Amino acid sequence: MISDAAATDLLHEMVAIPSPSGGEQKLAEFLVNRLPELGFSARTDEVGNLIADIGTGTGPTIMLLSHLDTVDRPIPVYRDQHAIHGRGSVDAKGPLAAMICAAARHPDFAGRIRVIGAVEEEWLARGGHHIAETLAPPDRLVIGEPSGWSSVVLGYKGKIDLTYRIEQEPTHSTNPQAKASELAVLFWQRLLTTLGPELDHGSFQKPAATLRAITATPELAELDVDCRVPPGFDFDSFSAALQGFAGPGELNIIRYIPAARAPRGNPVARSLSAAIRREGGTPRPTLKTGTSDMNTVAGTWPPIPMAAYGPGDGTLDHGNEEHITIAEYLHGVTVLTAALSEMTTD
Repeated sequence: MISDAAATDLLHEMVAIPSPSGGEQKLAEFLVNRLPELGFSARTDEVGNLIADIGTGTGPTIMLLSHLDTVDRPIPVYRDQHAIHGRGSVDAKGPLAAMICAAARHPDFAGRIRVIGAVEEEWLARGGHHIAETLAPPDRLVIGEPSGWSSVVLGYKGKIDLTYRIEQEPTHSTNPQAKASELAVLFWQRLLTTLGPELDHGSFQKPAATLRAITATPELAELDVDCRVPPGFDFDSFSAALQGFAGPGELNIIRYIPAARAPRGNPVARSLSAAIRREGGTPRPTLKTGTSDMNTVAGTWPPIPMAAYGPGDGTLDHGNEEHITIAEYLHGVTVLTAALSEMTTD
């Protein structure tokens, strides 16, 4: 049984190890060496994902899938009386550490609890794709992302990453020939129109787009675009429309991941909700407008009971004030511990 103090120390140690996407090796090595002390067998796979198992091995498999990586924007790491500050404390080392500690409190689980720390989730979800392609689907799945300790996430928007590049011959600024910069702006405007009349990053049911980067001169322009799309989005029609007005430019659709949504009454959501009530909270079913490894595995595995859960304030993701209160984190550990017990009897 890992104590609350030891659970808090573990998270602090994890946050103190930088692990930007593509640079997760030191954190993975730390956990491979540390988790056997907590009763796990632990290893990394071919792409660097952490895979840690605990339990008797005879019975159902419950997978707790979070990620090791963070965005590559370091901030100071420190711990005070109330909180742990640092990159990843919320997204998603807090949820991952909570999963590890909750699983460690079930050494005699009748089956297998498999904790996964995936690599490159913040980039192109390479680790999640590898897990979905190489491991058998579990009987139950919890995705570790910050939801707040009393919320259960049932769905995430889909994601389209694309770039657009266009070149034009040099010409005087007064020449009526369209400039690369102008054509790139026109492409962006048409993309927004094609997404639909109502764009809203705050709504699960509406698409939205972010222009993540733009470099433009009259001779050369490049755009980097991130679209978030709801369930039922017609990707084929959208991509065909983009190709139609790309003109002489080069359109590269890097990836498309459809939206994912789990039924509200599925066994994982029920178990998490019951555990939240036991901890004195009121469960809040939530739909997120971002994208997670729930989308990644849902597109490969057959339908299985799943939900996303994890302590932490998701509004602090990627920001300069990223931190998790110790009370919030320990609530999450307790909820996950109870939910795992609930899942064995549902």
